[in-house]
Amino acid sequence: MLASLLQVHVTVPGVLAAGVPNPAPLQVPGLAGPLNTIIGWGKWLVMYLGVIGLLICAAQMAIGRRNRHSFAADGAAGIPWVLGGVSLAVIAAGVIGVFLHP
Repeated sequence: MLASLLQVHVTVPGVLAAGVPNPAPLQVPGLAGPLNTIIGWGKWLVMYLGVIGLLICAAQMAIGRRNRHSFAADGAAGIPWVLGGVSLAVIAAGVIGVFLHP
């Protein structure tokens, strides 16, 4: 009984995977302009929030310099997160493009 269940489990995924179509991505007619605008707004927003984030980190480090060492450490620890978020926003289109173009 167990052998027949294992055989069905092993053979069925191979059969199903062979018959699944994999079409190329298609652009929806009429949406290129509005979607590019929304993506542009998103990039602009992330860039300005990144500047604000770095300014907040700098302020935390300046304020916490004397007698508030943990506040300064929190500011310093936030810098890699801000830079990581901004970097991800900058390379997002390229990363997705790698996966969408065969």
